[in-house]
Amino acid sequence: MRILVACEESGTVTNAFKKRWGGVHQTYSCDLLPTSGKLPDRHIQADVLELLKMDWDMVLAFPPCTHLAVSGALHFDEKKRDGRQQRAIGFFLAFTALDHVPHVVIENPVGIMSTLYRKPDQIIEPYMFGHPETKKTCLWLKGLPPLEPTKNLKAEVDAMSRRDRQAIMKLSPSPDRGRIRSKTYEGLAMAMADQWGDEDRIMPSQLELPVDEG
Repeated sequence: MRILVACEESGTVTNAFKKRWGGVHQTYSCDLLPTSGKLPDRHIQADVLELLKMDWDMVLAFPPCTHLAVSGALHFDEKKRDGRQQRAIGFFLAFTALDHVPHVVIENPVGIMSTLYRKPDQIIEPYMFGHPETKKTCLWLKGLPPLEPTKNLKAEVDAMSRRDRQAIMKLSPSPDRGRIRSKTYEGLAMAMADQWGDEDRIMPSQLELPVDEG
């Protein structure tokens, strides 16, 4: 498959697909920023909206959530007035209009798109994939099954303090804070690669038609 990981500066998901499947799939990340990941030769620094016009078998989209997530609701009025939120909504919705792409996932934290677009197909947590933290994340799926948890640490998380279980969300202000908080967890990236890179799992075999003996 030809797979585009949209709005991924870190290369985490792209690297997971490469690690799991080698050269079976052609997987590329795309972002306006250069990649800080391990596969610079698989990163396209460009406007992803232009790349979406090309033929892809799968698009995994991670549109920016800064102006959409409920965690920033305190600033919504200001963002509506200056147009930032509307631009973010339009960018998100661009990934919902990929009629030529059979497999699409859009990832975003809990936010306004669940109302403005539709409810997500799945809500996941890092602790479902081996990371003892909480960060509710929505997945809107097209042509892909919901992710199955790979290492559920809910019991451990329940025993932790709220600050410890939300460590990634409690980072001190810094120039890299947004980039670090938006990076996909390694365990989640590997689950995406393992489960959505398996063509037998996402592409049901053709049913045999009955033979007309008449």
